[in-house]
Amino acid sequence: MEFADVVVRRRMVRNYTDEPVDPAVVDRVLTHALHAPSAGFSQGWAFLRLDSPADVARFWDAATPPGDGSDAWSAGLRRAPVLIVPLSSKAAYLDRYAEPDKGWTDRDEARWTAPYWDIDTGMASLLMLLTVVDEGLGACFFGIPAERVDAFRAAFGVPADYKPIGVVSIGHRAPDRRSPSLRRGRRDLDAVVHRGRWSA
Repeated sequence: MEFADVVVRRRMVRNYTDEPVDPAVVDRVLTHALHAPSAGFSQGWAFLRLDSPADVARFWDAATPPGDGSDAWSAGLRRAPVLIVPLSSKAAYLDRYAEPDKGWTDRDEARWTAPYWDIDTGMASLLMLLTVVDEGLGACFFGIPAERVDAFRAAFGVPADYKPIGVVSIGHRAPDRRSPSLRRGRRDLDAVVHRGRWSA
């Protein structure tokens, strides 16, 4: 698929068939994620791959409140046979920038103007989403509710220094309803690009 087609066809898919996903496709999705940029080449990310029915069920049990999932949106999303949880490590970045070639020996988080550990892991997630489209499948990036993160960590043994920034579901697309949020419309270039200086 042409890259421009991949970009314009990317959307959040919330309904999947029961058809399994080829493990080789998941391998490619994760391999492409490793090509995301990272500050100082810190690569402070990790990816929890859940592609067995038991692991996927354990994720939903841990990451959602009891009794949740009965609505059509949740039921469709839960049919995804593959879930990948991207995790970011702030410590990896603070450690990397305390190395001699960077010189920030104090590991002071205040030096960072933005949480690049989360940003870089987000860029890796976007590469996953684009790869899924190129493979002819569907994906959705969604979050774990804050109050369920501890249960998620416990269920999968996730170390304290790795934070889940979201979840990527992957599967074969089923008929899906469009998000009502799309009625807001996509902002055009003139609304978001400021040429030369900020203008209203």
